[in-house]
Amino acid sequence: MNSVRIIGGDYRRRVLKFPDSEGLRPTPDRVRETLFNWLGQELDGRYCLDLFAGSGALGFEAASRGAARVVMVEQAPKVLAALRENHEMLQKPAAMEIVRADAIQYLSSTTSKFDLIFLDPPYKKGWISRLEPLLPGVSKEDTVIYVEAESNIESLGDWRTVRHGRAGEVHYHLLRRDIGGNPA
Repeated sequence: MNSVRIIGGDYRRRVLKFPDSEGLRPTPDRVRETLFNWLGQELDGRYCLDLFAGSGALGFEAASRGAARVVMVEQAPKVLAALRENHEMLQKPAAMEIVRADAIQYLSSTTSKFDLIFLDPPYKKGWISRLEPLLPGVSKEDTVIYVEAESNIESLGDWRTVRHGRAGEVHYHLLRRDIGGNPA
């Protein structure tokens, strides 16, 4: 089993375990630290969607930092089982929901709206362009999107990249909706 640690909040230093799985790349500690510096350390009251949950590093980190609700979507059975074991290890935080679904299926069927969406899909499979038209349906007006990709992203529908970085081959981006010509 592989592992990654939660870096902040109530579950700080807790270790998440996860299996090897094709395309699974946990967000490195320093990238998560940068992301939560960009977002602010507390996510109190926010509704978060971790669409390709994988190791759960982003979703569990959001729950650790006070998110009111975190939905983690994963399709791979072994990875899903590890997410459920980690949820159990953290004494089943009520704010967390783990869903077995395909990303497009989930976005097409949910009526939930989110403040923060984490997108870290498998690379080179065209996920970002397939997800783009479905994102407005699960977003509030001021929804923020975090994307990890194999290349730089300037925009995603109405959202524009306002912060970005690179760690090795990972390009990471924080996008905010462009309202009236100005990023929110």
